[in-house]
Order: sequence, then structure tokens, then C-alpha cells
Amino acid sequence: MERNNLYPIFLKVKQLNILIVGGGFVAEEKLTFLLKSSPDAQVTMVAPMFREGTIALAKKGDVTLVKSKYKKRFLKNRHIVVVTTDKPKVNKQIYKHCRRRSILVNVADNPPLCDFYMGGIVTKGNVKVAISTNGKSPTTAKRLRQFFEEVIPENVDDLVKNLNEYRKTLKGDFEEKVETLNEVTKKLIEKRKQND
Repeated sequence: MERNNLYPIFLKVKQLNILIVGGGFVAEEKLTFLLKSSPDAQVTMVAPMFREGTIALAKKGDVTLVKSKYKKRFLKNRHIVVVTTDKPKVNKQIYKHCRRRSILVNVADNPPLCDFYMGGIVTKGNVKVAISTNGKSPTTAKRLRQFFEEVIPENVDDLVKNLNEYRKTLKGDFEEKVETLNEVTKKLIEKRKQND
């Protein structure tokens, strides 16, 4: 049976330099989701032209728009590159440039040329759920995101904050604290089941 072997991580993108190559609809979509999830992201976009929506979106965040064709020099000091051009040969060349420099790269709609995928994301306060279909079905990730947005209550952040405050009062090492918190949450679930 095939399985998803991707390693999920949550990046502090404010501390990273991100480059998006391309100025069309896909580039705007990538920027939209990036800023929705991480409004403090530092992003540079390079393309000969940009959509009006991209220009408006860039003004809302820490986004620099550079009207130019791609050049290798744009990779300097970059941590992550997202490639969205409609030119497969250019996309592959950028991928090779990034790999030589150990820069993480995602070439949109081309899983073999991706070090990572941008999955579906649900955010409720401090709770963030990321969904991956291993690059096989963005539509499924979207539907699962919509499902989780519905079922995760808006006040889940209150639970996180309350448990965090309670955790601060606990004594013992990390393992003992986790065990105590597991017991507390288990009792909450059992109590709720009894009330239903």
C-alpha cells in the first residue's frame, strides 16, 4: 500500500526569505495562501508582469515586486523558492539552480520538481491543521480543509490557552506534565460523553 512519507513542519516564515517566480494566477494564489497563513512572511516576487490582484495583495504584506525575467542572482540569500511560470523549461532550470544551492523549491503542478508541497491549512487561533495528499489531489486537500473548518469549533483556542495556563502550574518533567494533561483531557471527553 502506498503511503505519504512527507515530514510535516510548521515554518516561521517571518525569519525566512521567500521568492515566488511568476506573476500570473498561480503565483497570486500561492501568495494569497502564504499571506493568509503567515501574514508576516517576507516575500519577493519576480515576473515581467503582475496581476492587479497581486499588486493589491503585495501592498498588504511585506512583499516586494520585481518586474524582471528570472535571473540566477534572484536566488541569493533565499531559503524557499516557489516557481509558477508557464514555461516548463524555465521551471526546470530554476529547480536545478535551487538544488545546487540547497534552497527548498516547489515548482507548481510538477511534483517531481518539488522539495515540499503547500497543503490545505485550517487555522483557528493557535491551532493550525495542515493537510497533505502527497501532491496527488489538491482538490481532496481543499475538501478536507473545508470539512475541518466546519468541525473544529471557533472556541478551540480557548481550550489551548486554558490548558497552557494549567500546564504552567504543573510540577515535574515534560513526560509527567504530558501524562497529567492527557488525564485531564480524557476526563473532559468522558464527562462530555456522559452529558450527551
